[in-house]
Amino acid sequence: MNKVLSLVLLIVLASCSILKNDGIKENNEYTTDSGLKYTIYKHNSNSLKVDSGDMVSVHYIGSLEDSTIFDSSYDRNQPITFKVGTGRVIKGWDEGLTYLYKGDSAVLVIPSDIAYGARSMGKIPANANLRFIVKIVDVQKPIKPWNVEGKKRIYLEDSLSYVIVEKGEGNGVENGDKISMQYSGYFTDFKKFDSSYDRDNSFDVIIGRHRVIKGWDKGILGMKLGEKRRLYIPYQLAYGEKGHSPIPAKADLIFDVELVKLQKVDYPIFDVLGKDTVVMDNGVKYIIAKKTDGKQVMPHDVVSIEYIGKLTNNEVFDASFDRGDSLTFEVSANKVIKGLDSGMLEMKIGEEYRFIIPYELAYGEEGREPVIPAKSTLIFDVRLCSKEDANISE
Repeated sequence: MNKVLSLVLLIVLASCSILKNDGIKENNEYTTDSGLKYTIYKHNSNSLKVDSGDMVSVHYIGSLEDSTIFDSSYDRNQPITFKVGTGRVIKGWDEGLTYLYKGDSAVLVIPSDIAYGARSMGKIPANANLRFIVKIVDVQKPIKPWNVEGKKRIYLEDSLSYVIVEKGEGNGVENGDKISMQYSGYFTDFKKFDSSYDRDNSFDVIIGRHRVIKGWDKGILGMKLGEKRRLYIPYQLAYGEKGHSPIPAKADLIFDVELVKLQKVDYPIFDVLGKDTVVMDNGVKYIIAKKTDGKQVMPHDVVSIEYIGKLTNNEVFDASFDRGDSLTFEVSANKVIKGLDSGMLEMKIGEEYRFIIPYELAYGEEGREPVIPAKSTLIFDVRLCSKEDANISE
């Protein structure tokens, strides 16, 4: 390993050329006020410069003054990724990387007081000066508010409004669509409180399921793939009177949102046309869409079901198919609403039932806002996937 380090250092000293734009010379050693020394042996001054707050990916080899290597990202075949200037790394790195550009390779010689100081860290002894060979693999600038100057603001009901920053293509988002979004959230002074861009990770949600604030559920409707939109959301359609940390009470919000994926969700169709409706003693109704000769469900059996839950206007409020998973619970143990619990005792493995459940055996007088309105009769299309007999689960 020491031979590898020596070879790399020889490469560092191999040439000396003056770079354009910023005047930095390759293979010249520079010393900063903190005592940090850096030498850039491959320079890309026309690329993105690293600044505090940037998300960077860096490959590195770390060694002591005697050339003993104590760590290397190349051994893991994975660069380290972090936000510069946030204390995620030693001070010498937070400073030293800000002299570099994307694609640069350099040597940082870091005095102990901006490394680990008097602490010993594994193979690194106390008061050790450190040397790092680094390569800036990637630089991602923090997202900034989009420029909407001169663009038309479109007003919807309840003081919700939006601006189309960039147009998309294809079909618009509808309730029930599964979407992937990138977003940045700002207060009205454009102080950012959250951003998926900073995490380099999109946000997935099914629209119209009340899984996001009302301003999103309403403001994203009609967006097309690739579209960028700014949403202006009044607090009543955001986090309301009380707020939700870090959102203060009665906070109007601004979101810059980008639609990166749109998927129309298709649910299984239960064939109930022309089939008899059975009314149970407790008022639950059911229609058998598919019959089998499977085992009958008994009290305290553990069942796994796939389901679609709908209001009487056919609006889907929940579905196991959204999650690609089944729901498992013990029957007759108050694990689900009463109407569904009692209805399960009618089913056999492999069967498909449509249950119509009166509000008294669902979520009652009050409902469960904002998902289930008060006094809501519910419809469940249920497929019984499997069951474990009560005596097996005990």
